[in-house]
Amino acid sequence: MAVRIRLKRMGAKKRPFYRLVVAPSTAPRDGRFIETIGYYNPLTDPATVQVNVERALYWLEHGAQPSDTARDILRRTGVLEAFQQRKAQPTGTSPTPAES
Repeated sequence: MAVRIRLKRMGAKKRPFYRLVVAPSTAPRDGRFIETIGYYNPLTDPATVQVNVERALYWLEHGAQPSDTARDILRRTGVLEAFQQRKAQPTGTSPTPAES
């Protein structure tokens, strides 16, 4: 199942705020989702952004692809930078071949 990190629109007419959700790529924008990992309110000055970094990193490590806007939000909050650092770290030492 392909999973995306994207925005789900909430709020009243002309007063939107968005939840940052992990959802199947085939689900509608405001349809079913797996988990809420944050929110974004563009109406406040400056815009309010809150992201659960642990869960965002978990989903990125498990192959979730962020949408363009979600990628910008994750970049601004430092999640993508942390993800790149985790990816760059070696996961373990490779065994050396035994010399005979």
